[in-house]
Amino acid sequence: MILMLSYSLRAQEMNGSGIPLIGSQAPSFIAETTQGKLSFPGDFGNNWKILFSHPQDFTPVCTSELIELTRMKKKFDELGIRVAIISTDTRERHLDWIKSIKEILVRGKQPSEIFFPLIDDSQMKVAKMYGMIHYPVSTTKDVRGVYIIGPSNTIESVFFYPSTVGRNMEEIVRTVEALQEVKSCNLYTPVNWKPGDDMLVPWFPYDSGKEADVSALEEDEYYFIGSMLWYKKMKKPEAK
Repeated sequence: MILMLSYSLRAQEMNGSGIPLIGSQAPSFIAETTQGKLSFPGDFGNNWKILFSHPQDFTPVCTSELIELTRMKKKFDELGIRVAIISTDTRERHLDWIKSIKEILVRGKQPSEIFFPLIDDSQMKVAKMYGMIHYPVSTTKDVRGVYIIGPSNTIESVFFYPSTVGRNMEEIVRTVEALQEVKSCNLYTPVNWKPGDDMLVPWFPYDSGKEADVSALEEDEYYFIGSMLWYKKMKKPEAK
């Protein structure tokens, strides 16, 4: 136990600080990027933000992810999401990487606008601030991290992936959609929820002290399946 605690403290010391927790304010920083100086998250205003950390420029997994992010620009715009990329590489290396990615996109006759900034964190200041460097894996490269930040700049969700496994961008987008939905209607999303699916009701769907007519509710907008599982029927989004 003492050895485990010692190792944990050593890892935290290497990381510089802990990983920002859900509900806490996103750590702010100013850095040079491929789109000029960025004050994060303030410059992204009241939008939703996603900060993606990458182990290293020019690696195949990271390159495939940036290509997919570029393809998904329309979806991010629809959801009001601003994206930023960070690694411990320099701005100059980022620019070279962008050039090579654009060549791949043009060759595939796909949109080649890199709409997101790549942040120079060669001094590892942001990496330590966000707990991106995990000492058992590396002392100089970020893990593959995802930080979803809400309009009020609070941390809403955090994901980590190993360097060998690419992220599922659709799942990350689904998480933002779920967060936006629960905040707008004060309901919860059940397992494997997708936009338009029925949602969980975190309260009894009738007035306190009033007997519920379960059969009537089931015909209306709520239904009950047991073990406190009340659902609200939701309208499926129209196909575009």
